[in-house]
Amino acid sequence: MNDPGLDEPISNDAKDVENQKSEARDEKEEDEQEFLAPSRWWLASTAFPLIAGTFGPMASAFSICALVVHWRVEIPEGKTEAEGVELDDPRWLIGINAAQLAVALISNLFLLLNMARRVRFSIAQPVTIIGWYMSSFALIGLCACVSGPLIIEPKSNHAFSQAFYYAIFSAGLYFLVASLMLITVWGASKGHYDKEFQLTMSQRTLMLQTISFLVYLLAGAAVFSHIEGWPFLDAVYWADFTLLTVGIGDFSPSTHTGRGLLFPFAIGGIIILGLVIGSIRSLVLERGKVKMGARMVEKERRRIIAKLEKNNKAAVLKPISSDQNLPTTTPNTNGNGTINSTSNQPQPLSRASTKTLTSQQNFRNERERREREFTLMRLIQARAHTRRLWTSLIISGTVWLALWFAGAAIFHASESHPQSWTYFASLYFAYTSLLTIGYGDIYPVSNAGKAFFVFWSLLAVPSLTILISNMGDTIVKGIRDLTLWIGNFTVLPGEQGVKDTVREGALKVSRGRIGKKRNGDDESGETSARNDLESTAQCVQGGVTNRENGRAEKRGEKNKDDEVPKNRKAYHVVLVKEMGKVMGHLKSSPPKKYTFEEWAWYLKLIGEDESSGETHRRPLRRPRPDGEGLGMVGEGMGEREEKVEWSWVGNRSPLMGGKEEAEWVMERLVKTLERELESLRREEAEERGKDNGGGEEIPVDTPGTGEGPSSKENFENRSGSKSQS
Repeated sequence: MNDPGLDEPISNDAKDVENQKSEARDEKEEDEQEFLAPSRWWLASTAFPLIAGTFGPMASAFSICALVVHWRVEIPEGKTEAEGVELDDPRWLIGINAAQLAVALISNLFLLLNMARRVRFSIAQPVTIIGWYMSSFALIGLCACVSGPLIIEPKSNHAFSQAFYYAIFSAGLYFLVASLMLITVWGASKGHYDKEFQLTMSQRTLMLQTISFLVYLLAGAAVFSHIEGWPFLDAVYWADFTLLTVGIGDFSPSTHTGRGLLFPFAIGGIIILGLVIGSIRSLVLERGKVKMGARMVEKERRRIIAKLEKNNKAAVLKPISSDQNLPTTTPNTNGNGTINSTSNQPQPLSRASTKTLTSQQNFRNERERREREFTLMRLIQARAHTRRLWTSLIISGTVWLALWFAGAAIFHASESHPQSWTYFASLYFAYTSLLTIGYGDIYPVSNAGKAFFVFWSLLAVPSLTILISNMGDTIVKGIRDLTLWIGNFTVLPGEQGVKDTVREGALKVSRGRIGKKRNGDDESGETSARNDLESTAQCVQGGVTNRENGRAEKRGEKNKDDEVPKNRKAYHVVLVKEMGKVMGHLKSSPPKKYTFEEWAWYLKLIGEDESSGETHRRPLRRPRPDGEGLGMVGEGMGEREEKVEWSWVGNRSPLMGGKEEAEWVMERLVKTLERELESLRREEAEERGKDNGGGEEIPVDTPGTGEGPSSKENFENRSGSKSQS
């Protein structure tokens, strides 16, 4: 058939398919090699746009507050500046103020459209950055004019309104977000990341949620200002501490209408605020956690490799070829053999150290070395995880303390004259406000204090939420473990007894230096499995998880000596069964961590043999993201690609990157089954073609032929026994 109307559509579809394959591979490599990229580029490509998307609308909201109210007030005799009479501003000041607000709103709109991928990066970012800088410089100039040439004498009878201070906050925020986006554009122009924002759906909606909350706050303030007869900016101050649940109490509705409207207004605002804080928490604690964790694992991995090479203890990193394997003796399970059954086994991870894992320099075979290397990688992960938890806690704690002390200093400066606040009183007020206690015994009355409270509280309350979340896995967990440890030999007697409880506590505190058992004591079995100071209450709470882990260990031991079925249909059945098991692991919380024996079995199913050094290599200390570091295990095992050499502590390790282990295994099993079925289809097509005398044309480029063991010969090579243990 030679229809001229079909040639172009078919060719376009073919190009689309190829482009989709290329994009999928690029995204996969970027995800699995993200730990090689410096974390600062993640900040520039993802965090900075989200910060700009959050603070840009906040700056515009403050600009609105600075536009609708005059900037100067005259203080009557015997009155405070909060009761001052507004003075008219020059028309040119109002005109410039309105123009900068319009420019800033257009900048926010273009950033939002760029995040939604409605406007190209090259168009949206210049408009956004230039617009925000123009707004910032315009407000700075206006503030300088009002505080300089337009100042009214005597100064003691005149003051600035809240609108003036909102203009200062707005100018600073505009300058900040414009500078952050300038860094983002510079990094994209240098090729460190794509010019399009790689944001999740929740991250893209963060800007919309922030806009919704600020519009809700300003609209509610306008309504209550009219109902209660408050000045608009005082109503903004009231709406802020109401929706943030601080409840200072210096302003409160007094009319029946206002009190009635408070019911829906408060609950609606708290819901929107919860969505905003949830999105910020998702950014900082989830996405940021993955990026920071991956980089810390990479840094710890490089540090351990450098330490081993420096001390000449890198034997655990060197693959053993088949002719280097030492003769082995099967351990006697009754204890009468020449080899102790526990002497060559890696120690439990909680008691393992770099010294113990690298003390053995001669391994009997490659599988034993790989198991020790795997345990070393687990130790690297554990150390990096602990370091990430405490680093996150220190950062969030430092931010919170800075907001507390710096906020108290500004409150002291603004309230020392009208109320004679001491710095300690300011600390007290800032602390009760940060924790949303809000006693209401002291509160700001100056225009500067009220405006700063709105700006400060919008930063402080979300930071407290992040701090509490980071404390959950560190300080709170430590207090919980200590409480349960004390309970083990008081009111909650554990299974181990007082002596073993104290010994396990000493082991954990001293990292294995104090409380070790003697040589005659049993270090294996259930005792070593309970090395996390678990009490009876903990065992009951984690009973399901413990049973799953026990079944996993038994399954791993069972699969240790199993071979891949030589019958292809039986092999496909095994793949499907294992995929069903891994599917259940995807739902595990916390995420499933496989043992070495389980990993060896899954790797064997996709064509890797832990007993053979054919595809193993010494890890690279500093791999290059765009060079030899690319290519992951399980990805290059096809007819036209060579197998990838890798190490458990190398950058190609399945334990590196941002994917969970169950997700990694599932992807490889699915691709392996896909390649096998595609291979069967091709073989059947070839047989039919031969039976038909070659009349059927076999397509050359079909999905799945470029990777994986897709021929009978390759399948037989994989299913053959390579075990050397």
